[in-house]
Amino acid sequence: MASTMAYFTRCCKNISSQLVFALLLGSASLAFASSAIQIKTAELHAQDDFYSLTADVSMSLDKDIEEAVNKGVPLNFVVEFQIVSPRQYWFDDEVVTATQNITLSYHALTRQYLVNRGKHQQSFESLGEATKDLASISEWKVVDKSLLDKAEVYRAALLIRLDQNKLPKAIQVDAISSEKWNLTSEKYEWTLKELHTKEANHKEFSNKEFKQ
Repeated sequence: MASTMAYFTRCCKNISSQLVFALLLGSASLAFASSAIQIKTAELHAQDDFYSLTADVSMSLDKDIEEAVNKGVPLNFVVEFQIVSPRQYWFDDEVVTATQNITLSYHALTRQYLVNRGKHQQSFESLGEATKDLASISEWKVVDKSLLDKAEVYRAALLIRLDQNKLPKAIQVDAISSEKWNLTSEKYEWTLKELHTKEANHKEFSNKEFKQ
């Protein structure tokens, strides 16, 4: 009987330890998830003489980052897209690399949030609206059709990151050791194949996500 009670007590302790560990792990995950960029889907569309990129992206900012934006700190994001031709016995052959710079800032006088894509600028009443627009990638011209052989299979990749080098120096020091400022998506990769078939049928390229 005593041995049975001892065994039961050890089991309870093990379960309690596992439960506490799970709760701590869950809390840590929530803490690190406060700032995040997630690329859910990405696909190319045939348009005239080029292919354009559209992606479904979600973005959330930590409260400290939101406060920094409201105090006038601009956030500079880089969107990187690449197409390569896989090689079995050598490095992949780079076909095209395209980048897009997007800046999120706050204008204190007008009390509006601004999203700049090169010469194109939009203003928003709330930070949530601005963040949603920033994460929107739609009909971005990324490659001329003449650069792709319709009979070949290619690999495409998309990455979005916060450019920490353009943060104020004081924040750069904090960003080195702070997870909340490490705003970088996982690389989203998918296969481009049967371009002639997809284009003829006006369908989107097949895609599949692979973690970096």
